[in-house]
Amino acid sequence: MGSVRHGIRGATARRSGGRATGVLGAGLRRAGLRGTRLRRTGFGRTGFRRAGALLVVLGLGAGTAGCGTDTGSGTKVTLTVVAANYGDSVHKNSQGYWDRVALAFHAANPGVDVVAKVYPADQVDAKVAALVKQGKAPDIVQTGSYAQYAADGLLYDAEDLLSIRTQASFVPSLADAGKVGHEEYGLPFTASTRLMFYNKTLFRRAGLTPPKTWQQLLVDARVLKAQGVTYPIALPLGPQEAEAETLLWLLAGDGGYTGDTGAYSLDSAANVSTLQWLKSTLVAEGLTGPVAPAKLNLDKALEAFTNGDAAMVDAPLSLMRQIADSADSVSYGTVPLPGRDGRAVPTMGTADWILGFKQRGHRTQIGRFLDFLYRDKYVREQATEYQLLPVTTSVSDAMRANPDYKALWGGLDSLQNMRLYPLSETNWSEVATAIRRRIGAAVAPGGDPRTVLESIEKTARGR
Repeated sequence: MGSVRHGIRGATARRSGGRATGVLGAGLRRAGLRGTRLRRTGFGRTGFRRAGALLVVLGLGAGTAGCGTDTGSGTKVTLTVVAANYGDSVHKNSQGYWDRVALAFHAANPGVDVVAKVYPADQVDAKVAALVKQGKAPDIVQTGSYAQYAADGLLYDAEDLLSIRTQASFVPSLADAGKVGHEEYGLPFTASTRLMFYNKTLFRRAGLTPPKTWQQLLVDARVLKAQGVTYPIALPLGPQEAEAETLLWLLAGDGGYTGDTGAYSLDSAANVSTLQWLKSTLVAEGLTGPVAPAKLNLDKALEAFTNGDAAMVDAPLSLMRQIADSADSVSYGTVPLPGRDGRAVPTMGTADWILGFKQRGHRTQIGRFLDFLYRDKYVREQATEYQLLPVTTSVSDAMRANPDYKALWGGLDSLQNMRLYPLSETNWSEVATAIRRRIGAAVAPGGDPRTVLESIEKTARGR
């Protein structure tokens, strides 16, 4: 899956001379109320609903955007969609999901056909890039990145496409993560987070409870090693997906890939301190298992957990599905990776995005289809089928209140305080590659965390 900040996007009236901006401001501007001022009162969700009522009166509510009305031409349009497959040998191929949505949409909109084609998740980015290069960009793409296409001026932004209601429905951290500058080009489609899975059986035998600080985690790992556990805590910093495990630990140590300004800050003092702690404790004491972190890929770490060989591992929520499908019956629990001193820290998250390409000029029809796609029914269906997190607040709140989704509650609770990769940086893929190749050396015997992080920072800054 591809690769989350605060506040309902544009729902508050930012104080720039008091003029309404963002989603609400765009709606007012469309209504010819460009100079409208909003009183600076408690303009949260309740205020937004009240403003939404005004916009409906003005003809700007759900079902309209800069997008969704008929042109009246009667011309039939075919939208092309390229998407990633989340299915596997056990669970449904994503093609069925897109076909169901397309069929239902066409029934309500006879003048628009939707043709979707699904590709393996590790091939979809290359396929889209090839189509764009050939001048054959699809109308809609569901993928893991958006920044370069936005920088090249190829995409519609959210205000071009979506109704005000749909724009306001996104989980705020995800909506913010889809922005380049102040414009939202990446529309969240799915999200996931990483939690620390622990083997309840191994913990019970050792008389342990899930750790809440790094010191408790260290003590627990020592006890588990003494009892013969192969991987007291797996630390997959191998080339497969090291950027995820790294970000988890950096966030837990009060750092991250970017600083307060949003610029890269990989070699910050907090990040250096985190890697030094990992190197001098968990790795130096052999608590991360027989495979060096630099050579341990995520799939092998998850396999060790499902086999009962690992007591703790940071993993995506899809591990729940993997355990359920496994012949081995592992009793597990999930908790956030603890912060250094037990304080709550942001959770690392990932997301996939919907992009609307301008090339074929189908803005109205794309917008209408996306408003349909983001209905609660389809958002919930996508999330529950593949153990992912919903991207809208209404579905998230409903699932959090429903005991049927208790296994996902930990992930749902993390949505509001989630941090994603710096996807708005056009060189993020290059930086991620550098992390995969180099970060394991930072915690290896003889490795120097500061030197490794400084080298990756130079890559990030193009030096």
